[in-house]
Amino acid sequence: MKNIKRNILLNPGPATTTTSVKHAQVVPDICPREQEFGDVIEFVSTKLTQFIADPAQYVTVLFGSSGTAAVESILSSVIDQGILIINNGAYGKRMCEIADAYNLRYIEFQSSLTDPIDLQQLDTCIQQSAFACSHLAVVHHETTTGLLNDIASIGGLCKKYSMDFIVDAMSSYAAIPIHMKEMNISYLAASSNKNLQGMPGISFVIACIEKLKASREIKPKNYYLHLFSQYDYYSLHRQTRFTPPVQTFYALQQAIRELEVETVENRYARYVRSWETLVSGCNEMGLEYLVPEHSHAKLITAIKDPICSGYDFIGMHDFLYSNGYTIYPGKLANHHSFRVANIGDITYMDIENFLKLLAEYLKRIKYIQ
Repeated sequence: MKNIKRNILLNPGPATTTTSVKHAQVVPDICPREQEFGDVIEFVSTKLTQFIADPAQYVTVLFGSSGTAAVESILSSVIDQGILIINNGAYGKRMCEIADAYNLRYIEFQSSLTDPIDLQQLDTCIQQSAFACSHLAVVHHETTTGLLNDIASIGGLCKKYSMDFIVDAMSSYAAIPIHMKEMNISYLAASSNKNLQGMPGISFVIACIEKLKASREIKPKNYYLHLFSQYDYYSLHRQTRFTPPVQTFYALQQAIRELEVETVENRYARYVRSWETLVSGCNEMGLEYLVPEHSHAKLITAIKDPICSGYDFIGMHDFLYSNGYTIYPGKLANHHSFRVANIGDITYMDIENFLKLLAEYLKRIKYIQ
């Protein structure tokens, strides 16, 4: 196999992958309706469930799509009355926009972009809501800032008020340990290309089978993303209804095997060490980040832009990119920032090298000496 250049992706996904995951895509052409490929689909679905739930009670439903499609699939397929959506970042806001697109009845609970959700205020909001909400949705880890929401406590509130709990775990799944039953989560959305360290192109919903089967009574609002239909077809045929990204599934199968070897807990510990290296270096250079440590997921960090006349994000990006490192701009209009992710197949040593390059750029613009 040809050697592949290693780029360090410090954007919030897709993440840097291992050589073995890249090579896993090079397979003989195969029709996805063959039993052999059905074995791959079943392996992926079962293993993804096992990381956070019991496959006897929960199931993973797979789509060929980006992660947003999994969130849209849940919201458009299972809401029968109304939904309360917690908005404390760009991805909470995106759920509100999806709800608008499907004309769902929803209540938007706005919370701080950088501080923990006030659970008492949330409790009061549920009690005083103008209409009954059958579901509550939240982003576990707000990829916008690095804020980690307390889904265990929110799940407890959902249980108190008999609400089904929906969690967007796009950038927390396979890093931060999650236990669906204990946390009272009915539906969880994630994708192949962040902490799983697979390739982009596959999203999935892990759902309580009992809740999922009950949703078949709700009139479909979509076709491709209809969650129960996708689950039902898989249950009968061990296939997706529509043509999946075949090679991407082989890469995901390999990525899952590598996660099983490393374990979720050890992967998170590796990520945390990289994050600690990152913030220590930023502190030395006088850079600040938006979310305080006690509320931080330690996976993705929104760093405030340097206050310096010579600073230009595009110039900084291009300098780092030319040296093999990719960073991402911020997504908050009122907070000028850039984001650095420490997920994927990287270590604290990669972060140390990044910090050296960042310091070189900051010296060039005379932000530091």
